[in-house]
Amino acid sequence: MSRYKGYPKYVSAADKRAKIQKQVEKLKKKNPDIKPIVVEGRNISTTWWGKAWNKNLEIYADYTNRLSRGRSYVRQGAVLDLQIEKGKVNALVQGSGRSPYEVEIFIEPLEDDRWDYIVNSCGQKIDSFEELAKGKFPKQLAEIFTMQDEGLFPAEYEIELHCSCYDWANMCKHVTAVLYGIGAKFDEDPTLFFKLRDINFRLLMSKTIEQKMDSLLKNADKKSKRVIDDQDVSDLFGL
Repeated sequence: MSRYKGYPKYVSAADKRAKIQKQVEKLKKKNPDIKPIVVEGRNISTTWWGKAWNKNLEIYADYTNRLSRGRSYVRQGAVLDLQIEKGKVNALVQGSGRSPYEVEIFIEPLEDDRWDYIVNSCGQKIDSFEELAKGKFPKQLAEIFTMQDEGLFPAEYEIELHCSCYDWANMCKHVTAVLYGIGAKFDEDPTLFFKLRDINFRLLMSKTIEQKMDSLLKNADKKSKRVIDDQDVSDLFGL
């Protein structure tokens, strides 16, 4: 970065966006499949999935000032590419340097006992199928999914963060920008959350509904239908 009398030279927001756009175009020539994060308006995430992810990441931020810088970066479009795989995220973030920084995020798979606990809790917490029938996300399930250290969202010890920049903080502004960018991606496609956590969402909901049906029919000497159509599950939760 150029400097003026020892201080970084001021760069306007418009100049930053222009620089970022040039980098995106340059990267697309080499790799047409890059997936930049584009945020419209001030809200990075607008759906339950994105908001819940962002709220969870703010729990284990080691420096709160990195959060505001990360939000600013993602709003500017500095996350040039963000690829979500099972248990891993690879991203490129344009910083003050000429070349973008490389960010890697690793998330441990859900432990078996925690998976069993969540499945059992889901079946016990749904009081009725009224919300499910209306295609709404039951509040009880939202509470289970977001339980700190017990829900589906990763705890601090389950997430590993890496950035090629020289910031010594565990969550630098580039990593934070990517984490917020992940929340924005969940707005577009909530199934990416389950892909990242390596969770079979349809199996989770099928087992949950199966348990509830078994409970309802326990004294009726009837067998429950143990199969729920994949598309029905997807439609219920906007997936």
